[in-house]
Amino acid sequence: MAHTLLNCLLREVTGPEHQSVVSGGRLLLRLPRRGVLLRVALRRTSLFGAHRFTGPVSEQRDGGWSVVDWRQLAAYTHDELWLRTGVRNEEFLEQIASSHAAIASALAARPGSGAPDGPVSAYVASEQALLFGHRFHPTPKARTGDPRSWAAYAPEARAAFPLRHLAVRSELIAEESAAPWAAAALDRQRPELPDGYRLLPAHPWQYETLRGHPALRAALDRGDVLDLGPGGAPFAATASVRTLYDGDTFLKFSLNVRITNCVRKNSSYELRGAVALSRALAPALGDLAARFPGSAVLREPAYRTLALPGPDGTPDRALFEGFGVIVREGLPRRLAPGTTALLAAAVADEYPTGAAHISRLLRDGDAAHALAWWSAYLDLLLPPVLAAYFDHGLVLEPHLQNVLVCVDPDGMPAQVLFRDLEGTKLVPEHHADTLAALPAEVAGPLAYDAQRGWDRVVYCLLVNHVAELLAALADLHPGAEATLWARVRAALQAYADRLGCPPRLAALLAGVPLPAKANLLTRWERRADRDAGYVRLPSPLAEDLLHDTAGSAR
Repeated sequence: MAHTLLNCLLREVTGPEHQSVVSGGRLLLRLPRRGVLLRVALRRTSLFGAHRFTGPVSEQRDGGWSVVDWRQLAAYTHDELWLRTGVRNEEFLEQIASSHAAIASALAARPGSGAPDGPVSAYVASEQALLFGHRFHPTPKARTGDPRSWAAYAPEARAAFPLRHLAVRSELIAEESAAPWAAAALDRQRPELPDGYRLLPAHPWQYETLRGHPALRAALDRGDVLDLGPGGAPFAATASVRTLYDGDTFLKFSLNVRITNCVRKNSSYELRGAVALSRALAPALGDLAARFPGSAVLREPAYRTLALPGPDGTPDRALFEGFGVIVREGLPRRLAPGTTALLAAAVADEYPTGAAHISRLLRDGDAAHALAWWSAYLDLLLPPVLAAYFDHGLVLEPHLQNVLVCVDPDGMPAQVLFRDLEGTKLVPEHHADTLAALPAEVAGPLAYDAQRGWDRVVYCLLVNHVAELLAALADLHPGAEATLWARVRAALQAYADRLGCPPRLAALLAGVPLPAKANLLTRWERRADRDAGYVRLPSPLAEDLLHDTAGSAR
């Protein structure tokens, strides 16, 4: 926890204010407003400033150094942010404590496991391998409620469980479907229902949360909704917690619980927007799949929810959004034959907690093999994301939890899959007709202007994803970091050359600062994820920097 807080402070506070320095194998970091000087030993420095720490954090006190535990560091962070922003956040320390408790609970309860016994098992294991969460978020595992109550549903506890099944009178169901199979994926969960009813699967935790809602209680009493209890095959929790997988189809449920920055609820515009994007983007996604056959996007072609009338006669919003479920394509529809899908975040994790970690994929420890793996992966990952933006005005969100690395039997990358249309946005200049045809409450959240979209692409693709996977490779081969970044630059340059090097790519290759999502400040100021700001990080992509670094390494 202490190392995670240091990551956030260095990236968003002390780094931009030039209040940190690496000296003698340690990072020294000053909180100038609080008047505290901290230090921590480094096990590896990073060209990107995303250093690896080791051992306890200490503060300078009375002419010496004293160890600071995570609680004290959290209090110092709280004070510095209050003094810096003038904003108070009474829940901040509680959320950090919640995250710490969730991690401690997961570590204590983590069941033993053998090697995954097949591609589906290996995939699910990768989704459930993230014990520590996002290392640049101050509360990566914070969740509403007692962490022990989450054990039955938490991915890090390797949870798999049956869904709660509700039978709802057909006229009280709201749904859209852009593909015949998508609605069938819901109906097959419990084929036998009374006449006049439709099936509405629910996440068990969410059902317990909402079962006391007066309108739902009345509907249950009237028989408009029938509680059929748990049923069907178990679904495994994936890294997002609320998205579940049965080996065939993903179901993305609402959870009235804050995880990291947001309450994880399928808002009405997100339900409709997922289907609208699946329809509208079919030509663009088809073009990308044809041009880049090593990549694909998982569509979300249906939703279903409960539309019980409220006092004004319109569907009660709390129930409409609270019981909304989105159907996402499962791996069998897009996965290349003979490959195994692995969550990119598990491959790139700082700690090798699962079989999907890059150290397990590169068993031989050979540097040339690692570079070949990296080059193959970059060639699969970068071009479709850039083409989506430049050719189609489509802002994908390829951060580590939204990308699946599909490897062949030798562990080499063979395909990448992108998922979660919630973060996918449209640039209005390319999609004016599509956006104009949608209700304003759906169209608004689907659109990003070109610069905002570019910041999101660069952050998710390069800062969150490429830099973190590169860091995991550099942990295995510390002397290769400059070479790894040079490969990134070469892959970007190759794509830019094919496009005539548009200005945004030219600036990226020249080494302009890179946008990093300000998770600490966003959480402190209690902003929605959509409104998160960025801090600018020095870029390791400038060609002269890479040459100078490589030369000095020699």
